[in-house]
Amino acid sequence: MNDSGRSGRLISLDAFRGITIAGMILVNNPGSWTYVYPQLRHAKWHGVTFTDLIFPFFLFIVGVAMTLSMPKRLEAGASKKSMMLSVTRRTLIIFALGIFLAGFPYFDLSTIRIPGVLQRIAICYFFTSVIVLNTKWKGQAYWALGLITFYWLAMFLIPVPGFGPGDLSPAGNFAAFIDQKLLTGHMWIQTKTWDPEGLFSTLPAIATTLTGVLTGWWLKVDKTKIEITVWMLIAGNLGLLIGWIMDMWFPWNKAIWTSSYVVYTTGFALIFLSFCYWSVEVMNWRKWTRPFVLYGTNSIAVFVLSGLVARIMSLIKFTNADHSTSNLHQVLYHALYTSWLPPMGASLAWAFSYISGFLLLMWLMDKKKLYIKI
Repeated sequence: MNDSGRSGRLISLDAFRGITIAGMILVNNPGSWTYVYPQLRHAKWHGVTFTDLIFPFFLFIVGVAMTLSMPKRLEAGASKKSMMLSVTRRTLIIFALGIFLAGFPYFDLSTIRIPGVLQRIAICYFFTSVIVLNTKWKGQAYWALGLITFYWLAMFLIPVPGFGPGDLSPAGNFAAFIDQKLLTGHMWIQTKTWDPEGLFSTLPAIATTLTGVLTGWWLKVDKTKIEITVWMLIAGNLGLLIGWIMDMWFPWNKAIWTSSYVVYTTGFALIFLSFCYWSVEVMNWRKWTRPFVLYGTNSIAVFVLSGLVARIMSLIKFTNADHSTSNLHQVLYHALYTSWLPPMGASLAWAFSYISGFLLLMWLMDKKKLYIKI
C-alpha cells in the first residue's frame, strides 16, 4: 500500500517490498513449468520453500506500511470514517483486479476463480485496517494471537464429514471443507476441491498482516536505529524457533496457512527487514536498493501487469512448419534460451529476463513520475 508520497518514505521498506514483488514475478514466470528448481516451487503440502516465503512477506509489509501511514493521517485531522471509506475503495479495487486477472480474457462467470492472491491481499488489508483504526498495539497483538489460536483449535477440533477432526490432508482439512461448501466451482483449477487462498485460511493470513502492523509500531519507538535493528533480529530468530516448535504439532503449510506457518514466516520477514533496515537506515547503503525501490513504489501495478502480459503471450498463437501451434511465450523462450542453455538454466533465465523487462518499465514510469496509487 503506497500511502505516503515519494518524500519521507522508509526506503528499506520499499526495498523489501520491491524484492518481494520481484520474487513473486520470478516464481510465477518460469520459461517452462517442467523445469523449475525445487526452491522456486511451493512445497507440495507440508513444508516451506523460498517460494512459500513470498506471499507472507508481502502481507507483513502491508501491515508495516499501515502503521507508518494511518496514524499520520489521523494526526493530520482525517476522520476514521473518511479513512474507512478510503480503505473500502482500495479493498474493492484490489479485489476487482484479482477477479479481472482470474477471468481474463474469457470471463466465464460460471467457473471464474473467486479467491486469489490479490483478493486475499484486499481482504487482509480491509480487516487489518478495521483493527488498526479501532485498537492500540496491545489490542492488535491480542487479535493476532487470537486468530492463530482460534484457527489452530478449529482445524483440530471441528470434525469434517467423512474425515473427522484434525485431518490435515488436502481433502480432509476443515479449511478445504469450508471452501467446498461455499466456493464450489470457483476454486483453483488445479485442485477444484480446495483453494490455497481459501476463505477460512484467510483468518491466519490476517494475523500475518497484523505481525507487520506490530513491527511498524516497533519501528516508531524512541530507540536508536541500532537497537531497533537488533531487537527485530532477536524477535525474528525467536519467531523461527517458536514456529519450528509449533511445526511438530501443526506443520508449516502455505496452502492452508497454518498457525506455525504464520509464526515461522514472520520470523523470516523480521530477519530480512532487519537486514534491509540496517543496510539502508543505519549504514546508509542505498545504491543497491534502487532497482527494488522502483518495483516497490508501483508494487500492485507491476504485479497485475506481469500477470496480464504472461496471459497475453500465451494467447498469441503461431502455426509451425509441422502444422502444430506454439504461443508467443514458447516461441520467444525457445528462440532466446533453450538453444544454448540446459533446461533448468533456460527456464530460470527466462524468469530473470521477465523481471528485467518489468524493471525497465518501472524505471521509465519513475522517470515520468508516474506512480499508480490504488
